Order: sequence, then structure tokens, then C-alpha cells
Amino acid sequence: MIFVCPVCRGKLNIEPTRAVCPAGHSFDKSRRGYYNLLVGRGGAHGDNKEMVLARREFLAAGHYEPLACLIASRVAELLSDGGTVLDAGCGEGYYTLAVKRETEKLGVRIAAFDISKDAVAEASKKLSAHEYAVCGSYHMPISDGSIDLLLNTFSPLAIEETRRVIKPQGYFVMAIPAEEHLFGLKSAIYEKPYKNIVDDTALEGFELLSRDELRYELRLDGNGVRSLFMMTPYAYRTRPADRDRVLAMHSLSTEVHFLLLVYRRL
Repeated sequence: MIFVCPVCRGKLNIEPTRAVCPAGHSFDKSRRGYYNLLVGRGGAHGDNKEMVLARREFLAAGHYEPLACLIASRVAELLSDGGTVLDAGCGEGYYTLAVKRETEKLGVRIAAFDISKDAVAEASKKLSAHEYAVCGSYHMPISDGSIDLLLNTFSPLAIEETRRVIKPQGYFVMAIPAEEHLFGLKSAIYEKPYKNIVDDTALEGFELLSRDELRYELRLDGNGVRSLFMMTPYAYRTRPADRDRVLAMHSLSTEVHFLLLVYRRL
């Protein structure tokens, strides 16, 4: 198992209903097949079930398929001789599955985690269950220097943990929203829509190898508008009247604008 004990970082041995380390720390296996390795944080975290299901519906319609294909292609190029991939903040597993399909003949091993239990429950339906865990990016239950490639798709950047778990000369692949991403949706929500601010892409301890920009126009029907809106934080930051107005829309055109950054750990 790629994951280690989140308490002592000891090796986790897999038993029929749990994972246990030599020190005796034990973590139950869910009926979905994943392990909850989130220690010391009660309650719900991350995306709720409504957001997860909205994202599943939106992504299943193929709206972000160009990005998934680009990510999977880059990972396959970088790990043509095999290796270990960690999808950090995997959500409902859409990009994890794309990488798996593209690399399945390359001897690539994939693990994924998210802080949202609802997201991991959905993602664990897509791939081998023992490679999924509930945990957070700021305390990854992963051994130092054990990952050949870490993938981060629109998730919080915990740079110190990211640097810690990637092998020297290993890779970090990160997808982020660029300036115009979902500007049409923002225009439908706000009187004064704003563009995203893209910070300096230099990262301490990493060399930037490539920078892909992907942009296209997305035309959505009413169901697409609803699933896009409900999968984003905008649904929970918008005034009720504006929320109702967006959810009643029958169509929407919006720009999709991504950056895919590939780094090598120094």
C-alpha cells in the first residue's frame, strides 16, 4: 500500500476489514473499500455530497475531457518507464481514471486521496479500492521521497508536503484555473465579474519544465448550467436571489481556461 500510518508513518498492513501499522494504529476499511486516514479532525470536510454529485454529472458529460486527456498524456510521457502516481485532492476520481486508462500498460501504480469522504466514496468506485484514502494535502500519510509523480488538479497547494513526498528528480503536475476561466458563469452571477489572478508559477525546490494553456468556449444547456454552478463554491457564496436566477437559466456560454504546469523536483 502506498499510504502509511498518519500517526507514526509506519507501514500499513492490509487486513480484511482494516489497515494496521506495527505500532498498533488501526484504520477501518469502509464498505466502499477506502480507508479514512484523517486523524484528529471530526466532522465533515471538503466538498459535500451535493457538490460531488454535481461534479460527477458535469464531468461525465465530457465538458472537461480536453483537460483530462492533456493531463493523462503528460503523465504517460513523464512515466513511460512506470512509477508511482499520487492524485492529491482527487475529488470524485475523474482525472485519476483518465490517468489510469492512459498509463495502464506502462506499469504505473496510482493512489489517490481527498479530504472529502463523499468524494472518495465516489472515486473509489472507479479504481482499485485499496489505493484510496480520506486525508488532507497538508498532512499526507505518505513516506518521504516515495512518489514519482504527484498530480494536483484544482486542489490546495501544500508545497512543503508536496516537496517532501516526491522523489528527487520526480515530477509535480498541477492544473490551475487561468485568467478567463468560467468568466461567462461569473458574468451571469455578478454585476462586476472578475478575472482570476495567476500568481508567479515559480515554486521553491522545483524546476518548471512545461506550461500548457488550454482554452475553449463551453456551451451548456440548463442541466449543464446547474451542474457547473452547483459543483463550484459560487453556489454557496451567491445571494439566494442570484442563485435562483442562475439555476433557472436554460443555456450559458462560458470560457474554459486552464494552465497545466509540469515541474521536476530538484
